[in-house]
Amino acid sequence: MARGWPHHQGLLGLGVLSGIALMAHPAAAQTLFVAYPPTAHQTTAEQIFFIGTADPSLEVRINGAVVNDRSPAGHFAPSLPLALGDNQFTFTQGDETLTLQVTRLPTAPILPETLALTDITPTVDVARQWGERFCFEAIAPPAATVAVTWAGQSIPLQANPNPVLLPANYGVLIDQNAPFALGASRYEGCTRLPENTAATAPVYTLTLAGQTVSQAAPGTLGTLPVDGFEVATVVTASGTARTGPSTDYSRLTPLPQGTQAVITGRQGDWLRLDYGAWIRASETQITSTAVPPHSIIRSARSQQRSGWTEVLFPLEVPVPVTVDQTADSLTLTLHNTTPQTDTIYIEPDAAIASFTWQPILPDQAQYRLQLRGQPWGYKLHYDGTTLVLSLRHPPEVSTHQPLRGTTILLDPGHGSENDLGARGPNGYPEKDVTLILSQLLRTALEAKGATVVMTRAGDDDLYPGDRVDIINQVEPTLALSIHYNALPDAGDALNTAGIGTFWYHPQAQSLSIFLHDYLVAALDRPTYGIYWNNLALTRPTVAPSVLLELGFMINPQEFEWITDPEAQMQLAQTLADGIEAWMRQAVTD
Repeated sequence: MARGWPHHQGLLGLGVLSGIALMAHPAAAQTLFVAYPPTAHQTTAEQIFFIGTADPSLEVRINGAVVNDRSPAGHFAPSLPLALGDNQFTFTQGDETLTLQVTRLPTAPILPETLALTDITPTVDVARQWGERFCFEAIAPPAATVAVTWAGQSIPLQANPNPVLLPANYGVLIDQNAPFALGASRYEGCTRLPENTAATAPVYTLTLAGQTVSQAAPGTLGTLPVDGFEVATVVTASGTARTGPSTDYSRLTPLPQGTQAVITGRQGDWLRLDYGAWIRASETQITSTAVPPHSIIRSARSQQRSGWTEVLFPLEVPVPVTVDQTADSLTLTLHNTTPQTDTIYIEPDAAIASFTWQPILPDQAQYRLQLRGQPWGYKLHYDGTTLVLSLRHPPEVSTHQPLRGTTILLDPGHGSENDLGARGPNGYPEKDVTLILSQLLRTALEAKGATVVMTRAGDDDLYPGDRVDIINQVEPTLALSIHYNALPDAGDALNTAGIGTFWYHPQAQSLSIFLHDYLVAALDRPTYGIYWNNLALTRPTVAPSVLLELGFMINPQEFEWITDPEAQMQLAQTLADGIEAWMRQAVTD
């Protein structure tokens, strides 16, 4: 959450379950087993589901109540309400008993019983440009008087008596993304930062019912020097630019290695760059200069390179860039750049249908490339001070055999004992079924003429970044990450099932929609939906990349379908048919 309050929802699925310690697979003599949640689990959800299995011929009870709606194999997934604090649940079947404790935490900060403030800012050391506005915040009891003393100023804070919180991003996955009341008063006040102010911790005072307390903020606040400029140069292969100073904020176009920009703010270990984005200091090298990096641009041209069109933008320094892609175009914006351009030549070819550009005052140059149909991928890097934008040509295939000559990358989700993925009611891990399905899919795709590359062939311990590196090295025609789904604690595991697909770049949207609709119709499966989602395995730009959630491990009925060998064969063949059908459509449109 953006304000740093704890939000333990116990999210399962989309690659995060590997961080949750679950109970071991049941011993052979044991029939009653609970796979999730683990004992001593903590969550902010108002309810929680229990994923488990037991002898299908015997009754299962939770706290004395019979568990209904079990699958033929005896699997169950009821959701039960949670009271704030500790909740104890006892499972019984015959002579077997299991007891779990689940603690429900508050969704918002709790005011201490003594007179005090909470969540006061800044929480880390902050530096901004002089003259910039900075706003102080704190949570305090209603009807209090709150002020901040900093840099010789006394800044009164006004109460917002009915502030709201936004749920975590994954709330949309369970249709629970509406704002909810904070349950306390948020006090806010702003000031303009004076010139050459040393970094000091603001001191808050709270007065209520004749009592006054003072608290220093955890972080300091100061201004950046007015003499000279600090410049950040991106030293990683791809600098992660964000809309704010933490990983909670949205990603922007990655900054190619060598990009230079003036630092206009600091917050903890994050740097704000002059075009507005934030980046970790560890991804940059910082130097001082008397003149901020800025470039003119006078020309641009294209050249052909083995299945790619390269568009070259010669610059004086490597400036920050932004890419905006649609289903049939790509717009490149150069920041801190002034055009001095009269003539540009971009040859229309297999990738580019047309080219236009415009200056955007005061210091941007924007280039729009209309693509020929389906986008197939792009790359961006600096060669010295020349920006190179590479656009992939459509694959050369026949409509009769549209997969012959293509390379399909399959990423079986999770892997190894350190990354099990979601667990089924009997403890069966997602990592195993994704590998089985991927192997079956590889066989089906190869029979259609495709070359198939898999990120893992066994229990390989791969981080998401490792899988992305493989995609970028292989440069496949398509990249598919194979997963099976789960839900946050507040979800309804018993009544949620179906096929879900996830995309990030518009070049993958058509593929995501097509495969979802194809599988739902051909297999007569429920639909979970099609989502735009900022996931590591949907972010590669070198090829259309889609993450597939092919069913819910935590749904008792669907789990039996997921693990049925005949159903797996049918799913793999149908998915291969869908990929072939999309390719045929994409290369002929």
